[in-house]
Amino acid sequence: MLDLNRRTLLKGAAAAAAYTFTSLGPARATSSSPRRGGHLRIGLWGGSSQDTLDPASITTDAGFLTAATARNKLLEVEPNGELTPALALKWEPSDDLMRWTFEIRPGVTFHSGKSLEMSDIVASLNLHRGKDSTSPAKSFLDAVTDIKAEGSNRVVVSLNAPNVDFPSALADLSLSIVPAKDGVADRNTMDGTGPYAIESFEPGQRIRFKRNPNYWNLDKAAFFDSAEVLILADAATRMNALRSGQVDLINQADLKTLSMLQRVPGITVEDVPSGRFYIFGMMSDVAPFNDKDVRQALKFAINRKEMTQKILLGHGSIGNDQPIKPSHKYFNTNLPQREYDPEKAKFHLKQAGVTSLQVPLSVAEAAFAGAVNAGQLFVASAAEAGINIVATREPDDGYFDNVWLKKPFTADYWTELPSADAQFTQGYAKGAAWNETHFDNPRFNELLLKARATLDEQQRAGMYHEMQQLIHDESGAIIPMFANNTWASKSTLKHQDGLSSHRDLDDFRCIERWWFES
Repeated sequence: MLDLNRRTLLKGAAAAAAYTFTSLGPARATSSSPRRGGHLRIGLWGGSSQDTLDPASITTDAGFLTAATARNKLLEVEPNGELTPALALKWEPSDDLMRWTFEIRPGVTFHSGKSLEMSDIVASLNLHRGKDSTSPAKSFLDAVTDIKAEGSNRVVVSLNAPNVDFPSALADLSLSIVPAKDGVADRNTMDGTGPYAIESFEPGQRIRFKRNPNYWNLDKAAFFDSAEVLILADAATRMNALRSGQVDLINQADLKTLSMLQRVPGITVEDVPSGRFYIFGMMSDVAPFNDKDVRQALKFAINRKEMTQKILLGHGSIGNDQPIKPSHKYFNTNLPQREYDPEKAKFHLKQAGVTSLQVPLSVAEAAFAGAVNAGQLFVASAAEAGINIVATREPDDGYFDNVWLKKPFTADYWTELPSADAQFTQGYAKGAAWNETHFDNPRFNELLLKARATLDEQQRAGMYHEMQQLIHDESGAIIPMFANNTWASKSTLKHQDGLSSHRDLDDFRCIERWWFES
């Protein structure tokens, strides 16, 4: 096994591999200690009639919020970026980083009363493996050769290649633990080990929770007696529901009327810079996007600065066609900002052998708030370069099931994943289920594996910088902007001083970690 210095180094490397989640917005300090009681009502953007409880099929905010509230992962990433225990109390690598042992917390029970067993964890992870798996987490586990229980409280994961970052992948919400029967995970169960049990799940409409009285972390979490989530796709409807007292909290607040909402007595607005980015993704193996010059033409034909100003209204920052946020420690500061340049776009069209181009683009408000208007801005800026973008507004309901990953040029949003490796793996690794641009670059794939086996932070940073460059230059990803996580709530709703900028609503842990002031 590892000597003490190497153990310490690896522990630090695993924690450092996670994003540094820091609330840079005006997060309010808590004015009271956590207290128990009350019923939290949330008006949520990001739900669909096709939502599911299947961990391998979650695609919307409603699904992720449900997983974060009713289930547990092996590990968590805290707001300060530290990788911390959840169902796994400890984790330790072998000397060659190809075998990870996880010591599991004793005495945990599911909401049904069933005791958590090692077989539940093995089955839950195996759910995402196999050639027929379409899970977004499959790419995290592609290198896994074996998952097995060892004794009564350990799970051992073996890999086909070294990976110092592997534990951080297990903090992804898709890898939540569900009960198993006869060695097979129950994909659609409402059961879980999380702070709240699901009372009812109505896809695209409403989700109800009640506190789990046997939660293993009850002294530090689960302060509300109960909670419910109302799926409210329309921004004005969410705002009115908060103002009228029908809900206590809304996400994705309407940026156009945010200043007015901030002046309403009894309402608090919070604006947390994040790694949430908006994207127009081209399938780079589908004509005409399989021509690099066509992709380059479209990248020069979008006015990122104008789009960021008009869509985000100051609640975000400009993007540069790669997924790592500017405040991230691995952000490539030497990557030149791509600017709007119709003449360069025309040059690349000429290189592609055409003088004009017509392409379809699918947009929907389900893709991201403001996506329809963003699509129209793209249409207008591209026209100056001789590119005719035919933007089609797709139905919001079912957008991620029926349009995204199926049509060749679509709008989409991504939230921060638990590490840079996870972000690259899920979005850009060869064959990844959510590789929406069908990016397949040999050098990128090589660096992805090398970085996982590299402990030296400076060397690793250099690899991640080159990977950002490759995505920027070669992929079909047009990433015009990073959006803040902006929500509004009753002023009596309180939380800890540090907020996660990982996913929305405090990494979707608002029901678990927040409380009402007395």
